[in-house]
Amino acid sequence: MRRAVKALVGLAESCLIVVKREGLEPVERYDAFFAVLDRDAGDSLAAMELVLAQPAISSQLIDNLNASIHLRAMLTDLFLIGEILNANCGGGAVHPKADAFLSSGESTGDLQADLQSPR
Repeated sequence: MRRAVKALVGLAESCLIVVKREGLEPVERYDAFFAVLDRDAGDSLAAMELVLAQPAISSQLIDNLNASIHLRAMLTDLFLIGEILNANCGGGAVHPKADAFLSSGESTGDLQADLQSPR
């Protein structure tokens, strides 16, 4: 879960770097979406950090985190922007920070696996 927390910090900014580097248009639409991604990532981070702060992490606690609307919104954001960036950037690595979530379906599975791992 700590890897997921680390990967989410600055994710929207990393995606914006890719959009600018690739010259994707209209930039305003990407900016607006990245504001949503940043909010959803922040909400998800708050929930994950709260769980990590607990002295004991039960499977019930992880189940509740996985069911969180904040986490689900962030994952949906990542699926959406991942498809868009992969389609427009040749399907390869788009940015070192964003690549962990955007270059393959396996990486979002890694996030889900990290969330199910207590620490």
